[in-house]
Amino acid sequence: MKKLLILFFVLPLLSIAQSVKGTFSPADEFTYAFLYKATPKGANYVDRAQLDSLGNFEIALDSSVTAGIYKIVYAIPPEDNNFDFIYDGKETVAFNFSFEKGVNFTSSEENKLWNSYLKSMDMVNQTISNYYAKANADKKGFNAIFKTLKDTQLGYEDLAKGKLVSSFIEANRPYIPAQYEDVTTYSKHLKQHFLSHIDFSDPLLQSSTFLVDRITAYVFNMVENPSDEIYKQHVDDVATAIPTDDLIIKSSLLEMLWQHFVTLENPTLANYITDHYLLELAKQTKNNALKDQLITFKNTAIGTKAPNFDITINDKNSSLHQLQGAENYLVIFWSSACGHCLNELPKVKAMVANKPQLKVVAYGLEDDDKKWIRETKKYPEFIHQIGLGKWNNPLVETYGVTATPTYFLLDASKVIIGKPNTIEELEELLKEI
Repeated sequence: MKKLLILFFVLPLLSIAQSVKGTFSPADEFTYAFLYKATPKGANYVDRAQLDSLGNFEIALDSSVTAGIYKIVYAIPPEDNNFDFIYDGKETVAFNFSFEKGVNFTSSEENKLWNSYLKSMDMVNQTISNYYAKANADKKGFNAIFKTLKDTQLGYEDLAKGKLVSSFIEANRPYIPAQYEDVTTYSKHLKQHFLSHIDFSDPLLQSSTFLVDRITAYVFNMVENPSDEIYKQHVDDVATAIPTDDLIIKSSLLEMLWQHFVTLENPTLANYITDHYLLELAKQTKNNALKDQLITFKNTAIGTKAPNFDITINDKNSSLHQLQGAENYLVIFWSSACGHCLNELPKVKAMVANKPQLKVVAYGLEDDDKKWIRETKKYPEFIHQIGLGKWNNPLVETYGVTATPTYFLLDASKVIIGKPNTIEELEELLKEI
């Protein structure tokens, strides 16, 4: 009888133990699964598990692992190799994952419901696309398709009541016309309502990738052939849609768009976001690192006139902007204590030897002038200027110099036309002038 009582109390305890577990395939392409809890400000490490020979892992979730949005990181870089999932504090979460098929949840009603919802909505949206692709004006068919869309949305909202996933399903609520609309009118209204159901203050949405994905889709996918002017309008729409109640979230989402345009090498849009929204948000949120990053990028974006600095030539005061007589200028931030610089400067000297239309301005970031004087004598063709204070020199921040050597190629008007990251990139750039 005593043994039966022990089992009676132990079995319920075992049955309520939750975990996150999965199978990665092919197994030999993965080694560890890392579990993080996502927050509006980032992600906090929880635990990790090594995969077995079949690609399986399991991480136990005790009472300290509370409900919310979690991430599985499965490779590096972590920001590119992860996916979100919902944990309600009660369900075990199980999935299969491969690069080819992505993630498929096999256990967890929250995540299975979200995946089912997305697939169902994709099917209805494909039907809508097919309807308009055929230039269809059949109003009966139109009403039937959008009734299906409405029923699907409301059905899933009903299923999601009381679940965490309801935040996502309601935020994803589509535009549903009340009467027949041609494709132009429908597209216009679809765009107008694309962000209207999102609660930007919802911590679940803030912790997930939903807000980033939705805003990215709006800015970059809501028009077939966007121009810079259309991009600007889309950025304005996003900035208007995000309430000012939470400046941190607004700043974070606009910074994401800023970074996207930086990656796309579109300084016009990146600086538009800086000037109209992000720089002021960085100041209001006291994010000095972001403020400095924005200012530096704006100062040194391709197409921008290079920031001026003093130069002494033959004991006479001059400046970068006062230099004349060349079609191009190559500004190099270097240091006589930098091994890479001492290796690359002779190569630069050889590259420009037959380019009389190009002048090299070598700005030395130094603690003192002893070694600098010795090294500069090897390059009498260069225009030299010392910048004492080394990494504390003001030009380091102005030009965003994070390593030496750093190169900037300018035209005759001192406008930046190239920012090669390596000596190889510099060589290719110099071949074009």
